[in-house]
Amino acid sequence: MSKFWSQVVHDLTPYVPGEQPKLPDLVKLNTNENPYGPSPKVLETLRAEAGDTLRLYPDPNSGRLRQAIADYHHVTPAQVFVGNGSDEVLAHAFQALLKHDAPILFPDITYSFYPVYCGLYGIAYRQLPLNEAFEIRVDDYLQPNGGIIFPNPNAPTARLLALSEIERLLQANADSVVVIDEAYVDFGGESAVGLAARYPQLLVVHTLSKARSLAGLRVGYAVGHADLIEALTRVKDSFNSYPLDRFAEAGAVAAMQDQAWFDETRGKVIASRDKLVAELEMLGFAVLPSAANFIFARHPAHDGAALTASLRERSIIVRHFKQPSRIAPFMRITIGTDAQCAALVNALREIIA
Repeated sequence: MSKFWSQVVHDLTPYVPGEQPKLPDLVKLNTNENPYGPSPKVLETLRAEAGDTLRLYPDPNSGRLRQAIADYHHVTPAQVFVGNGSDEVLAHAFQALLKHDAPILFPDITYSFYPVYCGLYGIAYRQLPLNEAFEIRVDDYLQPNGGIIFPNPNAPTARLLALSEIERLLQANADSVVVIDEAYVDFGGESAVGLAARYPQLLVVHTLSKARSLAGLRVGYAVGHADLIEALTRVKDSFNSYPLDRFAEAGAVAAMQDQAWFDETRGKVIASRDKLVAELEMLGFAVLPSAANFIFARHPAHDGAALTASLRERSIIVRHFKQPSRIAPFMRITIGTDAQCAALVNALREIIA
């Protein structure tokens, strides 16, 4: 009964995740999941983890995983924070690092969880419009702020901000935290983690859900200066001191250490993306340049919502955003297998004929 709700709950507008429909023979291209399964070494490790030790609490510090991530990024474990998916890591960052007197800044078209966190934690924010090409303009962020956050590549547009522009942003914002959300960077971008050694205000957030195919295991992490990591840890230990279970840590360690599988599967996704973009452009679609495992596409003669509905009738699910209105003509399409992409193209060819 809503009469028992706190005022915070009344004021919240929760994030709406991508639909997880239970339809037979579905071509599911709506939630940016990897079409290829996790490393076989991950599955082997998870089977080995199922044993008597599950009666014991996991390591509250996730030491093995932090070491594996540190090894991968050539940093120290003190510069690594882990959590239940990157969403939890981001939530802690909002509370620990972005709650100040001045408003934080992020794009008007971006990951829609950001304003939700601001509402949950009472953080003032200002949304800055992307330009006409749906790009982030660094010059817009050269103003007083309580922090800056955005995905790179951005979501849902898939556009990438060059590392040189991120460094220019950092140079102009030495006194506020800059959070770069790199959920999709492995599909075409260069990570900003290497800048963390020179810029103590930089926090880079990653997930194992996308390029490492572990969306069902829920593991994310952040890399930054040890002082930023300590702030996240203080919030975590005041909220949930055992965030990762034994399966999550073991599987994540195996995923981080299997570079060959990581390279093979992300290479397949990139190749399929390039092929799909070319085929959609032949059908008259305009597709924004993508560095992610999804594309943002529109057709000049067909409404995005109508196309999405027509695809659904053919058991193909993509994602459509009604707001803001200038992205309403677009569909966000996850890159699937070549067979799934071919099914999508064939369906769109029928619909627009």
